[in-house]
Amino acid sequence: MFIPFTAQATTGAAASSGAASFLSLAPLLLVFVVFYFLMIRPQQRRMKTLQAAVEGVKKGDQVTTAGGIVGKVTRVEDALVEVEIAPNVRVRVVKATLTDVVDPTAKPAND
Repeated sequence: MFIPFTAQATTGAAASSGAASFLSLAPLLLVFVVFYFLMIRPQQRRMKTLQAAVEGVKKGDQVTTAGGIVGKVTRVEDALVEVEIAPNVRVRVVKATLTDVVDPTAKPAND
């Protein structure tokens, strides 16, 4: 009579232990889901948009490099872009270092 009671008690404890471990992981999973939708996903969208803009850079676009140099694109090659940073001053930069591409025909925002 004593043995079935202990077997039943340990089986119930094991079942409630599994539920308790899941409930202890639930807040961690919730934090990860919130982190994904608020941080990771928007950053991936921005990176895709930037990559598309860098791949579509053309002559006449205004660009900003990672070093903070702002200039106008004068020539585009496969991996390099020639940027005019002052009258008759041109530098060649790697396309991957471009951080912003502005189309000169784009309408400016209202200030």
